[in-house]
Amino acid sequence: MAKVVVGATPFQGHVSPVLTVAADLVRRGHEVVVYTGSRFEERALAIGARFQALPPEADLDDRNLNTLFPARATLPPGPAQLSFDFENFFLGQLPAQVRGLRALLATFPADVVLGELGFWSIPVLNLSTAREERPTLVTLGTVPLLIQSEDTPPFGAGMLPGPGEEARAGNRAMNAEVRQVFADLQRFGEATLTSLGVTLPDYLFDTPFRRTDHYLQLTVPSFEYPRNDLPEHLRFVGTLPPASSSDYTEPEWWSELSGGRPVVVVTQGTVANTDLNELVIPTVRALADLDVLVVAATVRDDGPDLVRQALTDVPDNVRLAGFVPFDRLLPHADALVTNGGYGGVQTALHYGVPLVVAGASEDKPEVAARVEWSGTGVNLRTSTPGTTELRAAVQAVLHDPGYRSQAGIMAKEIGQHDPFDAIAEIVDASGGSR
Repeated sequence: MAKVVVGATPFQGHVSPVLTVAADLVRRGHEVVVYTGSRFEERALAIGARFQALPPEADLDDRNLNTLFPARATLPPGPAQLSFDFENFFLGQLPAQVRGLRALLATFPADVVLGELGFWSIPVLNLSTAREERPTLVTLGTVPLLIQSEDTPPFGAGMLPGPGEEARAGNRAMNAEVRQVFADLQRFGEATLTSLGVTLPDYLFDTPFRRTDHYLQLTVPSFEYPRNDLPEHLRFVGTLPPASSSDYTEPEWWSELSGGRPVVVVTQGTVANTDLNELVIPTVRALADLDVLVVAATVRDDGPDLVRQALTDVPDNVRLAGFVPFDRLLPHADALVTNGGYGGVQTALHYGVPLVVAGASEDKPEVAARVEWSGTGVNLRTSTPGTTELRAAVQAVLHDPGYRSQAGIMAKEIGQHDPFDAIAEIVDASGGSR
């Protein structure tokens, strides 16, 4: 059996996938230490892993980032906010993160260090330590591929790729422009790694893809744009299955999910659900008089009350909920309206559920673009759609069989992959190698 350190930036969306992987490795008998923010200690111990908190200066809490960093709230989504996040959260905390990891490895000589894309200690170890003197490094791709390619437009704007040499030439030019946009951040990254005794040899955003031993993208090839220039150690391993929820108590209205009406689920996910007026409430309004059952999964204890407060009357066809496990709900769904969280979209496709996507922050425009490109749903190209646009998009997804057909094809492809086996194969091969 192997010794494995599982690391993550201490944010909910970064930690959840690696905890899912860590739980499977524990079940297989490996010795696992979870290395992330202290607020996740209880969850790590619950899966049978050991836990090591990040050093205090790196132990952030994404639930109050705008309070801790008020300047962030003034920045629009895009390059300015992304640069701020990297300078303050990813690269800014990196020296402490690396220091803590090296101290952990001194007492727990791991065979494998596994982390998500934002866990920058992996490229630092790759660049600073000879292969025979360090653990095997495994990076999980939990957002769409953002490595630059001549086959795709730059990551961020949600642009679809075009065919032919003219499109590739345009991509090369746009990629160069983006590197100029982030020139200051590139210099910040170079200085940060220099302080750790490492030279940064790549474009900053390409580094986590190139400086690891195994990059495992958590989706299937059909959900990603074709590229001819990906690193050889990058492969698609399929989506993580939704967490089991055997202890969930079904609400009184659960039987209505099988009542014959199309079921439309709307959610803003687990992170970007601060303002339910962005998507949940407009969707409820947009579908109020349609012959559908709307389940508003707010993923907040106070979510149902917030929706009630925003509406004069809750429509008769709407059922309000806080957290509803997707492994129980989505098998009943005919459409999912979402702001485009990568994990939630992958879970919908796991069940063959077509999508309506409305998202503008973080990686969400890129997720929405891939939904559009793959034919598995409608991309509304905004995070604040109006009721007219939402109503038309949901009706299109429900009544055009092409969307469900494409989502079903994607589900079959997902069923042919097992990311747990792919990860375990690497871990097994690395066990006791040091």
